[in-house]
Amino acid sequence: MRYDLVIFDNDGVLVDSEPISNRLLAGYLTELGHPTSYEESLRDYMGAAMHRVHDLVEERTGQRLPDDFDDVFHARVFAAFERELKPVAGAVEVLERLVADGVPYCVASSGSHERIRVGHRTTGLDEWFEDEWVFSSEDVGRGKPAPDLFLYAAERMGVAPERCVVVEDSPLGVRAAVAAGMDVYGFIGMTPAERLVGASQLFGDMGQLADLLE
Repeated sequence: MRYDLVIFDNDGVLVDSEPISNRLLAGYLTELGHPTSYEESLRDYMGAAMHRVHDLVEERTGQRLPDDFDDVFHARVFAAFERELKPVAGAVEVLERLVADGVPYCVASSGSHERIRVGHRTTGLDEWFEDEWVFSSEDVGRGKPAPDLFLYAAERMGVAPERCVVVEDSPLGVRAAVAAGMDVYGFIGMTPAERLVGASQLFGDMGQLADLLE
């Protein structure tokens, strides 16, 4: 393959979690007096770390979310994951191909380490990721769209940024990858293509990714 490291986003790329988490986020914000539709949640928060939710709500309303907001939200999300979460169609096939070809890969997600682990364990993807191949926005000072997380993952994996490719499905993630000096393949499984401006290439079938990376 043309790259020395494939860096996967997690939510929406490896695990089909975005519909679940954004449905619950919109509902919880509305419940707290900040009316938010599912579509607005996708637009504003897809691919973002939790601090973006707090920052945008305070910026727009002047009100702070409750101190236990993250804990309550994650408890709801994890319970829903146990009932509903599936791997993204084609994700396992891509990982199988990378292993067969000897291409290193890792995951770099805006989600917490706990969220990543719960999602991987629920879907069976945990068998494909060693602990040292999993990176979270918790590991760096700034989440996406800052490049910090992707640069940190590349450094820890021992690969120069220009030899990395990022697989992303969110505008914030694409911006972060571009800022890191990495190629980025935009997955348009549930994101309109026009929102992934800056992606090196767009694709809509995860099962085709390995061939595209050749």
